[in-house]
Amino acid sequence: MLKFGKFTQFPLKRFLSTSNNVLEHLKDRTLIRVSGPEVSNFLQGLITNDIEHLNTELGSMYTMFLNSRGRILYDTIIYRCSEEDTYLVECDSQASDTLQKHLKLYRVRRKIDIASLKDELKIYVLFNPNSIREKVSDKLNESSPPTTSRIHRDLFIYRDPRIIDLGSRIIAKIDLNVIEQISEISGIETNPDHKKNYRWLRYSLGVGEGIHDLPPGDSFPLECNCDYLHGVSFHKGCYVGQELTARVHHTGVVRKRLMPIRLTKSPTKAPDEKIVHENVNLGKLRGIENNAGLGLLRITKALAVKEIKLGDGFGATYKPKWWPTEAPKEKINVSKVQ
Repeated sequence: MLKFGKFTQFPLKRFLSTSNNVLEHLKDRTLIRVSGPEVSNFLQGLITNDIEHLNTELGSMYTMFLNSRGRILYDTIIYRCSEEDTYLVECDSQASDTLQKHLKLYRVRRKIDIASLKDELKIYVLFNPNSIREKVSDKLNESSPPTTSRIHRDLFIYRDPRIIDLGSRIIAKIDLNVIEQISEISGIETNPDHKKNYRWLRYSLGVGEGIHDLPPGDSFPLECNCDYLHGVSFHKGCYVGQELTARVHHTGVVRKRLMPIRLTKSPTKAPDEKIVHENVNLGKLRGIENNAGLGLLRITKALAVKEIKLGDGFGATYKPKWWPTEAPKEKINVSKVQ
């Protein structure tokens, strides 16, 4: 039986908000098990974050896999298991097969086992759609979520390792009644068609996830806020795609980032991907969910525009409240509990 990492012991009602929570099955996310005596060194050479963080009290960690040109291939969350030399890698369901091929390509002769768990485990998210914070983060650590994890009966619950407003990830066996068990500890809504669903929450926060928001081979990790989301280490050794990522970080020049778009009028049909204002290219639209959009935008130019035209709809962008006013260059303590 698969066992997860060490769990912090404290009352669950302190871990989960007890009202206004929405429970949503993330059908577009899946898990891959990666195990073997050399698995830590193997993953360390492929991911943007430092696998050693999972040897501390952290139960999960956000990270990306890049190609040799430093562009994003896969955005993932890695979970620690109590089984020796075993990790679970959460990724987009549509990218699962290609991520497994990517891992096997670099496995070479190492004794590493790579297996899909799509028929064994499922992933849920539990979040409060009204929890979007109002405070601007002065430092990167201040937007960090509590690095806690917890077990309740048959549920493995992790705070999202990116930002606290994204709620908690829940991993469960595929045949388990998650609604019944989570209802014991939290008041929940389970309507996936709710206007304030998880995609809406992410877009309102300016957080991309999966191959539709982060098309493989198209964007760079800092453009997609991997640094702000505690998903990249600038103090570890080399990994695939590291050179360009480090260079951009140390020069301090990131002109484009994923940003939220608040719609004042929703378009009646899908608008063009390219966003233009008075013949000035502002960036690319990644998606729309209800009254929230997500765009890869030229920060200075997009913020200077009061109204962005999206097909026959309109909206405006803004700096997310969780963005730091200054990203520090010193080593980031991702295990700091807020």
